[in-house]
Amino acid sequence: MTGLKTQLDNLLKLQAVDSQIYALKTEKEAKPQEIKALEDDFEAKKKHLAELEKLSLDCQKQKKERELELAAKEEDVKKLQTQLYSLKTNKEYQTMLQQIADANADKSVIEDKILQAMELIDKAKSDTEAEKKRLQEEEKVYLERKKIVEARVKEIDGRLNQLDAQRKQVVPEIEPKVLAQYDRVLSNRDGLAIVSVKNNTCLGCNMFVPPQVINMIRMYDRIITCEVCNRILYIEDETA
Repeated sequence: MTGLKTQLDNLLKLQAVDSQIYALKTEKEAKPQEIKALEDDFEAKKKHLAELEKLSLDCQKQKKERELELAAKEEDVKKLQTQLYSLKTNKEYQTMLQQIADANADKSVIEDKILQAMELIDKAKSDTEAEKKRLQEEEKVYLERKKIVEARVKEIDGRLNQLDAQRKQVVPEIEPKVLAQYDRVLSNRDGLAIVSVKNNTCLGCNMFVPPQVINMIRMYDRIITCEVCNRILYIEDETA
């Protein structure tokens, strides 16, 4: 009886260590995704800046195209005006005047488009500069948060090394068969292998534990497990 009770006490010491190990490993496993989320968020902001820069270049390209179009239209007007004085009939003269008027109207439309493009360029430049400044601040925040996460990972690794050393001190005090059963349950039950029974309830799965099972636990004849979750059971006040 005393032997098994001692074994359960040692399992509880081991569980205290393993619970910390499980929690820390779970936290550590989530860190890469946390870093990736930070990176994705920052990359999305960089992408937005790239889109603004592209918009600025597109506006400048459109302005250049309109300026070339305007130059061509001005050349057309000059040619028409040159031809105007060589016409012989009034009808031809009036027709040519209309063509010149139409060409000048086209020029006016193109000039308006150039002005619109210039306004868009100014806005795009302003938005781009503002976004660059904002991104510089966002990068500082991103790098600082990433640094904090990476520091936490190092802290976890250090603590895990300490806990591993503690575990190695407790393990030799537990019989191999008992330890094997404990480890098997531990790996299948989210890092919790031994739990107490309180008010006829298994605190591992919250299921009812029959009185006869509780009596078997108190006998310390053999290790008793929960019929539902298979965790090792003990009575807390009797193992304290």
